[in-house]
Amino acid sequence: SIPDIMFVIDTNKEAIAIQEARKLNIPIIAILDTNSDPDGITYPVPGNDDAARAIQTYCDLIADAVLDGLAAGASQSGVDLGAAVNPDEPMLREAKAPKAEAEAAPAGTEAVAAEMEAAAEPAVADEAAQAATSEANDAVETEKAAV
Repeated sequence: SIPDIMFVIDTNKEAIAIQEARKLNIPIIAILDTNSDPDGITYPVPGNDDAARAIQTYCDLIADAVLDGLAAGASQSGVDLGAAVNPDEPMLREAKAPKAEAEAAPAGTEAVAAEMEAAAEPAVADEAAQAATSEANDAVETEKAAV
């Protein structure tokens, strides 16, 4: 179905989505930076649409608002939100389920797994190479500090 509202962080990058929302008369909430065009945005929110921390804050706030709205709608419809002491999420239920026999490793693969684990351990030559690389990096850092 058609969404009730659309939330956009960067109107310049999402210009096509905004045009589609306008055609379908979907209200748009958008974070508008100084380089953004507010025309056609139903609910403009001035803010930085480039910084990662700002984007994380906007997304967290919108997610919290959506969850609050869903909880309010559920409580208004008569659902007892406190009845489910330990709600069972579908993804958690799948993770807790015991693995089927068909998913078990084929017989005789233990030796192959042991070989792979042994190969994953660094050899003496690898340790020497790592030490040399570390010393070279330290020398570069010392030269940078001297300059």
